[in-house]
Amino acid sequence: MGSLGGGTGPPHIDKGLDDVYVKQTTICMVDGVQGRLLYRGYDIRDLAKFSTFEETAYLLWYGRLPNREQLAAFSGDLAANRPIPHAIVSLLKVLPKNTAPIDALRTAVSALGALDPELSDMSREANLRKAVRLTAKIPTIVAAFHRIRGGQRVVKPNAKYATAKDYLRMITGLKPDNRAARIMDIALILHADHSMNAGSFAATVAASTLPDLYSCIVAAIATLKGPLHGGANEEAIRALLAIDSPEKAETFVRDTIAARTKVFGFGHRVYKTWDPRALILRDIAKELSAKMGNPKLFEVARAVEDAVVRQLGPKGIYPNVDYYAGIVYYLLGLPPDMFPATFAVSRITGWVAQVLESWEDNRIMRPLDYYVGPTDAVYAPIDQRP
Repeated sequence: MGSLGGGTGPPHIDKGLDDVYVKQTTICMVDGVQGRLLYRGYDIRDLAKFSTFEETAYLLWYGRLPNREQLAAFSGDLAANRPIPHAIVSLLKVLPKNTAPIDALRTAVSALGALDPELSDMSREANLRKAVRLTAKIPTIVAAFHRIRGGQRVVKPNAKYATAKDYLRMITGLKPDNRAARIMDIALILHADHSMNAGSFAATVAASTLPDLYSCIVAAIATLKGPLHGGANEEAIRALLAIDSPEKAETFVRDTIAARTKVFGFGHRVYKTWDPRALILRDIAKELSAKMGNPKLFEVARAVEDAVVRQLGPKGIYPNVDYYAGIVYYLLGLPPDMFPATFAVSRITGWVAQVLESWEDNRIMRPLDYYVGPTDAVYAPIDQRP
């Protein structure tokens, strides 16, 4: 029996919502057949080559590339808003040291909302100001918690550096070289948005009830944590690090597939060919692996990739962004459990864009489920129950 009448027989149920469209968008296009990704019409390969994270964030929020003065002002706002309140640092210090960084981030973002004097102002102008504060403070929160849990001094942000460079500096306590900073910048660009992914969908569902922006972002962060979403990069690198040599890759892949378990970092709901972000990060991973004196890691990764594509490529399963992102983050010095939170450092920009767009033509999301339980249960007093 369905929730409401109409029609005969059970309805079609699309458990993964694969072919369900929830809104029109001008933000992001994912072409899973051709392997293309566009932000506001711009190819991700061009943005990765020529743009910056700050410029990409502006593009996603305002729908156009900024001119020099607009970019300088926008970047300055982000840099100026990077420091976090003492109350947030105190909160991070009382969390258990084994708290996952993505959980610490979710908790801190929720607290940030309570501290924001514009929390309940739903005007677009106020939401863009809140978006700047969130985007600026998230990397500081992630880096601060990493330092706190390791018993290290929290490194304060430095407004003279761009987001990617300062994020690495706040994590390690050392100024990164320009190439490392640029690689992180590219990684942030590649992760900034990806249409109606699970995290963006969660944010959009939350947004449809018209809460504050912080509540929408908390919903997105909670969704990002899962190993089938933002946690996949962490799972992928852990699997690669456990493989001793490229020669063992074939056995690993064969055994994983035989056990009907997932080879993390492969396959995508939309892409049935190469994920363009993975191809960009693969070249960077090769470069970093050689530079850091760890060529084996890349060799293992390529051997696993070859084995998976050979066996599963005909089914449309290829490396996705998580596979090589994990390698890049690891070689930049990030511990694996920081990968999902680092994903959020970038994806906050896409979440904001998706939420703001959904509010332009809002309708509360209320899908149906098809009830198949009993319909004639008789209530029995507690003393008469078995």
